Amino acid sequence: MPGSGRKSRFQSAFLGSVLFFLTLLVATAANAPAHAQGAVKMEWLGWSFFRLTSPGGKVILINPWITGNPDAGIKLEDVKRADLILVADGHRDEVGDTVAIAKQTGAKTLSPFELGIWLIKSGVPEAQVQRSNPGARYVLDGITVRVVNSVHGSGFTWPSADGPQYSGPAAGYIVTFENGWTVYFMGSSAATQDMALWGAAYKPDAMIFLMAPTSEPMDIGMSIKLVSTGNPNLKTLWPHHHRVTPPPGAPTVADVRKVLDSMEIKTPILNQERGKVYEFSK
Repeated sequence: MPGSGRKSRFQSAFLGSVLFFLTLLVATAANAPAHAQGAVKMEWLGWSFFRLTSPGGKVILINPWITGNPDAGIKLEDVKRADLILVADGHRDEVGDTVAIAKQTGAKTLSPFELGIWLIKSGVPEAQVQRSNPGARYVLDGITVRVVNSVHGSGFTWPSADGPQYSGPAAGYIVTFENGWTVYFMGSSAATQDMALWGAAYKPDAMIFLMAPTSEPMDIGMSIKLVSTGNPNLKTLWPHHHRVTPPPGAPTVADVRKVLDSMEIKTPILNQERGKVYEFSK
């Protein structure tokens, strides 16, 4: 019957469309980038010095202050390998032993532009120095590092110079590893509305937040709240810029927890042990 022919043609066309879209979905899935397996290893080595080892074995150091650091977890000669050093600003406790470590390991350095010039003048081969600014991106063998701004000073003293010198804008870093796991190191920043943009855009799984001896707990809480905005991934909080034994009056993890509870933010704070290795996967 004529009606049966039209029905048959309709069914064939419908089945053909379904098969086409299923084939398209399979092809898209096959071509989608696959995250590497394995965990990111993180260590806090005192103050704001962190060592992160990627699933692929790349070693990233953040603010490697060893010499003169009363809470340094390792000695300079213990640093046998580094692939990338992230320096947040020009202050002594952020720059730390970057020059010495870069020389002895061949590590690349990523820092504010003007600070990068100082690193070159201080003896780091120019080929190892990546000079950058907030808004930039750096890729290292499947690891993506995004540079964001930090509300903080960045002056330092050049050798034989009178007074502090400008070393570029202070920075923070958002690092996404081969397995997709992402951590936001906020540097020494105060809370800034920009953090909500980064939380929504990059959705970090962890945040290393500033808990300096003079930090205001409410400011710390607001920083964390902002990074939580539009970001369901935030599962881990780490403090930095603090002593193993905080001086009297310095904010503690308990103080920050109290503020977060008042904001109904349940993200746990990992009060990490110095030198202990923690592992994180997506």
